[in-house]
Amino acid sequence: MTVCRLPSAAPPLRRVGSSDRRPSVDEIVAVERPDLPLYCLRPGMIADAARRFSAAFSGAVMYAVKCNPEPIVLRALAAGGIHRFDVASPGEIALLRRLLPEAELHYMHPVKSRSAIAEAYGRYGVRSFALDSLDELAKIDDQTGGADDLTLIVRLAVPKGRAVCDLSGKFGASPSEAVTLLRAVRARAVRLGVSFHVGSQCVEPEAYDAALALVGGVVAAAGVGVEVVDVGGGFPVDYPGSAVPPLDAFLDAIAAGQRHLPAGVELWAEPGRALVAAGGSLVVRVELRRDSALYLTDGAYGGLHDAGPPLAMCFPTRLIRPGDTISGRLAPFRLFGPTCDSADVMPGPFLLPDDVREGDWIEIGQMGAYGSSLRTAFNGFGEALVAEVRDD
Repeated sequence: MTVCRLPSAAPPLRRVGSSDRRPSVDEIVAVERPDLPLYCLRPGMIADAARRFSAAFSGAVMYAVKCNPEPIVLRALAAGGIHRFDVASPGEIALLRRLLPEAELHYMHPVKSRSAIAEAYGRYGVRSFALDSLDELAKIDDQTGGADDLTLIVRLAVPKGRAVCDLSGKFGASPSEAVTLLRAVRARAVRLGVSFHVGSQCVEPEAYDAALALVGGVVAAAGVGVEVVDVGGGFPVDYPGSAVPPLDAFLDAIAAGQRHLPAGVELWAEPGRALVAAGGSLVVRVELRRDSALYLTDGAYGGLHDAGPPLAMCFPTRLIRPGDTISGRLAPFRLFGPTCDSADVMPGPFLLPDDVREGDWIEIGQMGAYGSSLRTAFNGFGEALVAEVRDD
């Protein structure tokens, strides 16, 4: 039997422009006049966001690679002082080892294949693993040959906060299961920790305090020492129409929640969106206007996944029309992607000048998080460009 490897879901982004002199978005559109979606990345903004978060958070910060694994982004985060990374697959591990070989990698996916564990430990030197079951502990023990140099992090299920994406249904041990698991893991780990995730784009700072209270209770019931508590990600970004408390409110809630933990516990965090969202935008071209609907070169199967069903998130937009004037009046529009699927719709509403027309380009902001990582090649689409642009 012959087994063939299928191609990846979407082709690699094709780079345009030069990193020697970063143009503005308007300049690169005027020169390239792109007929493919164009991801515009701002490394300086990403590095600055990494510095600000690291300075404000009282523990260790590791970036959730799934949020945006583009090499430009990863190098910018390293320039901003991020040297720890939350990886979830052999592909992400290999990418980090190639780009940033000295980075500290934490395999935070709670359920891994045996081959992935063996490769991470034996080939790539990963020594930190998350788990949420005794079965996973047995797999880690078997595939690392009973190694005695492991940091093992028990994922605890916590109640869902007010978040756009609930992450409590798929992973996490219940409190009673976590007590049993912590006792079993303690005998195997050189460092033992507990992690949780309150949900992506969480807008409730109190959710972190409540989760830390639950962690404290579980650790006390287990009667074992822990060295690490990982508060996960979920730190939100301000999108149009959202009501998001400032980052300080979340960090203050985490600091207050430390009262529930034993003294001396090290805090970790796994931000993704909060570090990279503002550092990227997506430029698309208008292919057709039909009343208040615009048909674009990208959509819900590409970089605008989060704007499509079921999340229907809104993003800031602006019109680009090189060498011509634009009306100042704004009107609401809904957007359609390029595929023939009627689910490829972004309801918005997105505010744009009321004279928008075929051939115009639209820059969609706050697309540094999940914009490129969730794109697909559905319906034969998926080709896209990427450029480094000025931070303005």
